Amino acid sequence: MAMARRSASHLLSSFRPFSLLLQPLADAPSPAAAAAAASARRAMSSASALRARGDDKELARWRESMDRMRNIGISAHIDSGKTTLTERVLYYTGRIHEIHEVRGRDGVGAKMDSMDLEREKGITIQSAATYCTWNGYQINIIDTPGHVDFTVEVERALRVLDGAILVLCSVGGVQSQSITVDRQMKRYEIPRVAFINKLDRMGADPWKVLNQARAKLRHQSAAVQVPIGLEEEFEGLVDLVELKALKFEGGSGQEVVTSDVPSNMQDFVMDKRRELIEVVSEVDDQLAEAFLNDEPITANELKAAIRRATVARKFIPVYMGSAFKNKGVQPLLNGVLDYLPCPLEVENIALDQNKSEEKVSLSGTPAGPLVALAFKLEEGRFGQLTYLRIYEGVIRKGDFIQNVNTGKKIKVPRLVRMHSNEMEDIQEAHAGQIVAVFGVDCSSGDTFTDGSVKYTMTSMHVAEPVMSLAVNPISKDSGGQFSKALNRFQREDPTFRVGLDPESGQTIISGMGELHLDIYVERIRREYKVDAKVGKPRVNFRESITQRAEFDYLHKKQSGGQGQYGRVCGYIEPLPSDAEGKFEFDNMIIGQAIPSNFIPAIEKGFKEACNSGSLIGHPVENIRITLTDGASHQVDSSELAFKLAAIYAFRQCYTAAKPVILEPVMKVELKFPTEFQGTVTGDINKRKGIIVGNDQEGDDTVVVCHVPLNNMFGYSTALRSMTQDKSEAPPVSCENCLVLVFL
Repeated sequence: MAMARRSASHLLSSFRPFSLLLQPLADAPSPAAAAAAASARRAMSSASALRARGDDKELARWRESMDRMRNIGISAHIDSGKTTLTERVLYYTGRIHEIHEVRGRDGVGAKMDSMDLEREKGITIQSAATYCTWNGYQINIIDTPGHVDFTVEVERALRVLDGAILVLCSVGGVQSQSITVDRQMKRYEIPRVAFINKLDRMGADPWKVLNQARAKLRHQSAAVQVPIGLEEEFEGLVDLVELKALKFEGGSGQEVVTSDVPSNMQDFVMDKRRELIEVVSEVDDQLAEAFLNDEPITANELKAAIRRATVARKFIPVYMGSAFKNKGVQPLLNGVLDYLPCPLEVENIALDQNKSEEKVSLSGTPAGPLVALAFKLEEGRFGQLTYLRIYEGVIRKGDFIQNVNTGKKIKVPRLVRMHSNEMEDIQEAHAGQIVAVFGVDCSSGDTFTDGSVKYTMTSMHVAEPVMSLAVNPISKDSGGQFSKALNRFQREDPTFRVGLDPESGQTIISGMGELHLDIYVERIRREYKVDAKVGKPRVNFRESITQRAEFDYLHKKQSGGQGQYGRVCGYIEPLPSDAEGKFEFDNMIIGQAIPSNFIPAIEKGFKEACNSGSLIGHPVENIRITLTDGASHQVDSSELAFKLAAIYAFRQCYTAAKPVILEPVMKVELKFPTEFQGTVTGDINKRKGIIVGNDQEGDDTVVVCHVPLNNMFGYSTALRSMTQDKSEAPPVSCENCLVLVFL
């Protein structure tokens, strides 16, 4: 579990901000400066190639096309209004002609929630892609789930996007999944704008949420709008950049009426505008110079400064509104165009496989060689549907493309643009676009090129599963369909794993949580007509050691003919807490006590032994094995002999290393009426939980605690029962996984 954080930090180092790397050394340019220069040279050479062919018009056309494109994602905590916001965006941009609610009574449901399960439960399970046009700009949108169990959908969406909207609830504020989503955005260096939603709800306080974002998320942020009234009196917004009041009229708020700032808000608006200028001046030198010289700052100057700071990921503009009440969505769309980057303003790095994975900065031009990343797989009506983000070049229907990871050449039989679950056939797509192809056999994370280069894109971060479940079909005749369903879901979702328990023979499915696995069991029943028998969830424990232990084992066997002989000596010890991996093998043998061709077999034997510890049979982590000596026989020694010697040597010394069990512990945030505080905290203690935070929000108590995952099954239902269904739904959200050791 601790590895998840190390993987995250490793990924962060792989995606270091371009601005931070532009610090030249005394004698040589920094790696990022060199990469940026290479990208510029590639872009110039692509442009020169077009000019050489007399394609100046084509060059201008694609530049304008790229400048007028935005690839954004919408992410937030559960029930913050992401899908409702996307529904309004599609309506105002003309992609849909009717507004349907997430839990609508008309039985239609929101456009982006195309699965029956999503419409029944009122939650987003799969990320969905669409596109729309606003003021002459093309916006590609991916709506992502808010539940932590489906966090991989957020990961792969953010991996391919250029910007994002972070939606925050004006009542709930910055919640646990808001922190997780923001961390993911930082991991992939995504410029973003924030949208404080639900200003019409009772208890709405956007300034509290803004302060929470600054404190909890470490945002350099400021409001670019001020609400006119709150809760039931919420009427509209004041734009702090243009100093205009905005009201939303018409049956669905489609008419934006602009007027002067109300006289009773003049002083407050000017204070907030000055605060906005001060915050942006801290991260933008041009605006700071004008601000310090007391020069009047025009709307265009302020807008340009906000854009520079946002694209550089130094500032986050905060918008406000109520998507459900159709207020504030159009200004947010304008903010996406004004402040989020186009594909040409984002640096994308590929790895050149022909040059030992040397980093190459992609120019992002259609004139370059094709480079595209498959980031999502889905089983469609016409076979496997593969979502592609094109980083460079052009892809056309009928073209042959090469999968760099497998080396296979594939013909593109059909090319489509997605609108939720609807498809629009297209003939070609160029750099910066998000499209889907049919009939392409690949895995999530594969890179495609036109064959002229051998580039691969860096992969996304995939968290390790935290919960397992035993599942078997009730009817023996449905085994084929059952296996087909599991294979499909495993290909589509990298966090969904399928395995076979060698002891019990049961099929074990692993995932990110209770809801995650429940959804897949229900999908097996609905989509494949297979009723499955589900066993008690099994938590993934781990084992580790606490002290150094020596081993000296001789494996000797003679049974006629060539025998088996192998001796290994050394020690095992725990890894330090800051180690990058969970297993390390060091060969410290001096000389040829063991021939070098047997060393890989010894390492393989130790790795195999670590798959099952002697305490409870779970994998052993955070261990370093050092080989110091050994012996071999000229005739009887073999790879098998040394592999077995390593396995038995590990078992021999494991007990002496004082092994312990590692249990996954979840950080749980609960919000419930204060009247039930005694009952809830008592139940947490029964579940062996430790309370680490206790805050008061009006009449509600917010408790943060660490509870063993093994004691958390069914807790959502239990909490609702304890609080008479007055706790915030969903009441439990597991932000991240910690590791606790017990003997």
